[in-house]
Amino acid sequence: MIDQIEKNLLKEIADLHGIPEGAYNIRKNGETESRAVNANVTIETKTDKPGIDIYVKAGTTKQSIHIPVIISKSGLEEVVYNDFYIGEGADVVIIAGCGIHNSGACASKHDGIHTFYLEKNAKVTYVEKHYGDGEGTGEKIMNPQTILYLGENAHLEMNTTQIKGVDSTDRITKAVLETGASVVVSEKIMTHGKQYARTEFQVDLNGEGSSAHVVSRSVAKDQSMQIFDSLINGNARCAGHTECDAIVMDDAKVSAIPRINANNVEAALVHEAVIGKIAGEQLIKFMTLGLSEKEAEEQIVSGFLK
Repeated sequence: MIDQIEKNLLKEIADLHGIPEGAYNIRKNGETESRAVNANVTIETKTDKPGIDIYVKAGTTKQSIHIPVIISKSGLEEVVYNDFYIGEGADVVIIAGCGIHNSGACASKHDGIHTFYLEKNAKVTYVEKHYGDGEGTGEKIMNPQTILYLGENAHLEMNTTQIKGVDSTDRITKAVLETGASVVVSEKIMTHGKQYARTEFQVDLNGEGSSAHVVSRSVAKDQSMQIFDSLINGNARCAGHTECDAIVMDDAKVSAIPRINANNVEAALVHEAVIGKIAGEQLIKFMTLGLSEKEAEEQIVSGFLK
């Protein structure tokens, strides 16, 4: 049974207010809580390690697949492996994410390794949110790892969000693209207190006409620390762009390391990094509307992370 705390976690990470339509797998405190499949989507429990295999039939469209993870038990630590096999020409939405409620003194931790195999012309929109709450002193730790293998003309759009309650995270995304394949990554992170967040992207553009667009937007407050490390390898005629935009506040620290390697004369690659504080004129503009300085900062940060 899902209690009220766990229902709130599902709402925060997957916008679920009840049982989702379509195929789904809800993981709770290290075990499968509930599951549903259909004629086009099959979900199977792995036999050699924790996790599931998700199979989407070729040509499947207009399907959403929910695979959220919730942890409400203090001190629980797990590593989960989920593999996605997306058939040729399929076009689906996959909604993942992890929510941890920790009311105890021991750390709760979830490491999720998601591997995607997209066949020719397959398309995936992948949404992943991370959220933590609870009145306990135990840390809430999440280390997501996403590995993407995109076949000919495949496309994956990945939207990741972490804006509250995660004490420590090490986020790794790796992608290998074949001919005509494309990937678009949008990451949003906010840290506060003494939280730590590290993001690593590595994209190998191996195929002719492949492309990547990787953008990270982040806000670091208080004494928190963030590291952004991105690498795009252009190994063929391709196009790649990696960008980090960060707002730093209080005594926080942000390090940005965008890198590009052109290993082919026709690789067109661009990298950008911008780190700065909230501009004074922005604060003044909002404060003239009757907001306090704190309220003005909150409005600016909210707009920046949209």
